[in-house]
Amino acid sequence: MIGAGTTLARRAVDLIWVCVQLLVLWPLFLWITALILIRDGRPIFYVSERMKTPDTGFQLYKFRTMTQDANDGGVSGGDKAHRITKTGAFLRRYRLDELPQLFNILRGDISFVGPRPPLRRYVERFPELYTEVLKDRPGVTGLATLIYHRTEERLLAECTTPEETEAVYEQRCVPRKARLDILYAKRRTLGFDQRLSVATVFRRVAPVYRPGRTRWLF
Repeated sequence: MIGAGTTLARRAVDLIWVCVQLLVLWPLFLWITALILIRDGRPIFYVSERMKTPDTGFQLYKFRTMTQDANDGGVSGGDKAHRITKTGAFLRRYRLDELPQLFNILRGDISFVGPRPPLRRYVERFPELYTEVLKDRPGVTGLATLIYHRTEERLLAECTTPEETEAVYEQRCVPRKARLDILYAKRRTLGFDQRLSVATVFRRVAPVYRPGRTRWLF
């Protein structure tokens, strides 16, 4: 776990950057809001409970990209693909659906960089794993997101039932992402966070393995 001084410094950087981005991106927020209202109707936002500590949840905001389903739960796989709207497909392609998470950063729920905040159901199923992963504040992007996100999307896209999606996610995605999140926590610095942020913008991160060590080139 990082020290109190570093935690305060990271929080200060988060606040500066989130204020800058909100000032720059507010026209884009308005455009996306109008697009969803006109093409898909209300609600504009998708709200989901996520965990910032093993026992503390919060409401995570995204632009809505799917039709509503009262029985919805768990991660999204191929079994939910038919619910993605045309607007939602466009937003997901460029990850614009995640813009409302800037308000979560402003509130202090998450940081720009860190492990992705999990759903409560997975924290309850893997308590020991997520106790380790959630020692520090979760984030919008991180090492596991950059390295494993496309693989996770491919694996889940091939699932055709909710049961298959859950099995694949729990058996193949949760442990791999957790290992990367724990590895990231051990080398977490402000400089490394900035490198991950830049890599997220350009969607480029290349894991390079060497005997006895692992490093990443951006």
